[in-house]
Amino acid sequence: MPSARQGRAARPARAVRRAAVLAAGAALLAPLAAAPASAAPSGAPAGAQGAGYDRYATVQILGINDFHGQLEPPTGSSSRLTVLGPDGQTPQTLEPVGGAEYLATHVKQLRRDRDQDYSVFVSAGDNIGGTPFLSAAAKDEPTVEFLNGLGLFASSTGNHEYDEGLAELRRIQDGGCHPTEGCFGGDGFAGADFTYLSANVVDEDTGRLVMPASAVKRFPKGVKVGFIGVPLKETPTIVSASAIAGLQFTDEVAAIAKASKELARRGVEAQVLLLHQGDSTGVALNTCSTLPGAAGTIARLAAAEVDAVFTGHSHQQYNCVVQGPDGRSRPVVQGAANGRIVSEIDLTIDRRANDVVRPLTEALNHPVTRDVRPDRATTRLIAKYAEAIAPIAGREVGTIGGDITRAADAEGETPLGDLIADAQLAATQDEGAQVALMNPGGVRADLVAAESADGEAPGVVTYREAFTVQPFGNVLVTQTMTGEELVAVLEQQEETGRLLQPSSTLTYALAADGTVSDVRIAGEPVDPAASYRVTVNNFLADGGDGFTTLTEGEDRVYGAVDLDAFTDYLAANPGVTAPATDRVRPAG
Repeated sequence: MPSARQGRAARPARAVRRAAVLAAGAALLAPLAAAPASAAPSGAPAGAQGAGYDRYATVQILGINDFHGQLEPPTGSSSRLTVLGPDGQTPQTLEPVGGAEYLATHVKQLRRDRDQDYSVFVSAGDNIGGTPFLSAAAKDEPTVEFLNGLGLFASSTGNHEYDEGLAELRRIQDGGCHPTEGCFGGDGFAGADFTYLSANVVDEDTGRLVMPASAVKRFPKGVKVGFIGVPLKETPTIVSASAIAGLQFTDEVAAIAKASKELARRGVEAQVLLLHQGDSTGVALNTCSTLPGAAGTIARLAAAEVDAVFTGHSHQQYNCVVQGPDGRSRPVVQGAANGRIVSEIDLTIDRRANDVVRPLTEALNHPVTRDVRPDRATTRLIAKYAEAIAPIAGREVGTIGGDITRAADAEGETPLGDLIADAQLAATQDEGAQVALMNPGGVRADLVAAESADGEAPGVVTYREAFTVQPFGNVLVTQTMTGEELVAVLEQQEETGRLLQPSSTLTYALAADGTVSDVRIAGEPVDPAASYRVTVNNFLADGGDGFTTLTEGEDRVYGAVDLDAFTDYLAANPGVTAPATDRVRPAG
């Protein structure tokens, strides 16, 4: 099959661009190679790229995904990327990467490399929610201000955009002070200059979209590109039910088809999908080593008119190409998370046809390295908010005897997840709790002993650091469940693909097929007919992450906020170290 890169001029600074193969049921395509510098679009008159001829326009689309308010440079595993070594085959680690000051510099430099009149910056969602303390303490207004400053044009909503409910999302879009916290930064909040898109989220009562399905970016001389935004339809399983009450998340492919048809009706043939859904196990920056997954399936089935796909949600890095329903190729990219990668897709548009010349499409993921000058405007923005929150952020809440991380063992158990479960069990003893279970997706960062931005001594944990680990403000729920129901919850882990992190009181054996055995609480075998008091957060209690059996608990008692339980536990256990991940063991 011919390369999808034949025939467009390559920039001198870029030797080779690649798009590897998406194994999502589509036919395999060869990696994309750079065209010779003298090439012009196939079928164009000689000199089509030269002065005075402008039938073809190249639109640069820069994208991010899952930024999660990472304004300050991330640390630990969040500051690393896997890239291929000099031999082009051996994976190696690139660090440090990320940080808004460096992200801004890279975006601006990439724009300067091109005609900025034909450049646009977009996002595949989760710009906010699950954010570090600097952003979250100001209700994510600093992140919106940062993205406004970078000229973000449009973004899909991600699942985390709905964490605080539709009313708060609309405040983020339109501006205004927070209803209970007021305004931050001393200068009000004007809202997002960019447009949030949700082509598949409707009001259950009216059937109307709660956000626009698409947005059109207009460039000089009649060039137009339409962007369609779609969050994953499974959002109700990973966001608290109370936050999305009254909303319906519909099938992505059907919603994309409808939005694409409407864009075409308006004369917009060049179309890009911002999809907040991803695939897993991406290995290196510009390879396509993902397993078949939801994003690949959607990208393959989405409307034939969609020319390129930016994805998110799974926090992976890949650069792939799939065949759409009409057999034509289109790139599918994702840029990890936390501002560590800028994804770039360049579309060559034929002005006569008002459409993309697909074989000339280029795609490349750029690492956000820290070997560039930090962006001054972003530095000032961070400093402004850091000063405002400093008295709270730097408060000592406890000490640790070493790093406690989210690194998982073969079964999926993590030291930090176990520690948090222990903290939640301790916080709910008065409610009779015997077991606590923590969802791994709610553990957002490692707890590291090294000095942080707050300047504390090694081993000291500040409120900012604790908040970054547990940012969602979920409430602990202690409820009565039978032993049979508890075992059912543990066996739902196979369906959900997520191992609930257990408190030290719970041990069991896990088989490869997801069945559990020898389930014990405090060393005693669990009786299927007996009743037990189980603590989870309200997200899990509402059936989040697909753990529907947890909704069947009785005699619920609502307790402390999860962050308070965590900080209280750290204060009560000075110098605590990482617990052994021996609560879940392989069967046999």
